[in-house]
Amino acid sequence: MIRTVLGDLSPDAVGPVMLHEHVLFDIVPPGASGVPEAPIVPEARWQADYRSNELAANACQRDVGVATRELALFAEDGGGLVVDQSVRGLARDAEGLARAARESGVHLVAAAGTYVEDRVPSDVRALSAEALCDLFTAEVTEGLDGTEVRAGIIGEMGCSWPLTPFEARALSAAAGAQAATGAAISVHPGRHETACGEILDILASNGADLRRVVLCHMDRTHPEGRGIAPLLDRGAVVEWDFFGIEQSHYWMTETVELPTDLGRLRQIADLAAQGFGAQVAISQDICTKTRLRRWGGHGYGHILRNVTGLMRRLAFPPGLIAALIRDTPLRLLNLKEIPQ
Repeated sequence: MIRTVLGDLSPDAVGPVMLHEHVLFDIVPPGASGVPEAPIVPEARWQADYRSNELAANACQRDVGVATRELALFAEDGGGLVVDQSVRGLARDAEGLARAARESGVHLVAAAGTYVEDRVPSDVRALSAEALCDLFTAEVTEGLDGTEVRAGIIGEMGCSWPLTPFEARALSAAAGAQAATGAAISVHPGRHETACGEILDILASNGADLRRVVLCHMDRTHPEGRGIAPLLDRGAVVEWDFFGIEQSHYWMTETVELPTDLGRLRQIADLAAQGFGAQVAISQDICTKTRLRRWGGHGYGHILRNVTGLMRRLAFPPGLIAALIRDTPLRLLNLKEIPQ
């Protein structure tokens, strides 16, 4: 079963899936200019997008009405389900997600867990690994933030580089919560080529099923594709989730050159040819206004509208396309039955 914000449903009832997005979010970084409430006018839109979350107004979208319209446009593109990975620390809004799902008709999955340490409230940062495990487990089985809206995935678990002690505790807690709930774990790794291996070490030592662990942001952690094979050999799923971002400037660091959508697909095709097609996930990780349709961006349906055509241009087999846009995310979201 898939655990959505409106209840559990069969995977058979779900169409194409975007596994890693943000529907309601506040990702304003320290030092961002302006205020979240400021408008983004057409004359400034391109520059706001180019510098991405450096503008506070661009990195915050908490309007349920806007989210509902964006999801409705995703449905028009043939989409069926979006996973909102806005965990604690990213202005998670369980009730807002439930309202957006009801009004748009698009299934939404909410996320348990915590983001990078400096975004997490101090009282949560002080918790032990055991207490964090209990918290994450309850978010899947009981509800999020005092509501009855339950999470259907754990993460994106935020990790810095180097990993902080709190983030290491949170990863061990996520492993325990996975064992208790059957939920998959999604991880936002630190921006270093060894970060993903360290994360898998921590998860594995705490009993996680690495086949149900998604390592996000391959686009910026391993932009040229080197270093990914060892992660796949351990059973993990690797995710390219910057689809739609095609520019020279990467706002988080000037030392990384991101691939284009075709570049991402060529890396995926190479891995699929090596037999790893079922261990690859894709999404768009929308977390700024200028990537939404309302502000002239590509929206949640970009992969369905545009990228599947690029896949066919590169002669992706139909089975691989189906795996990327539906089968693999649904396998990950399908909660495994836990013996009592």
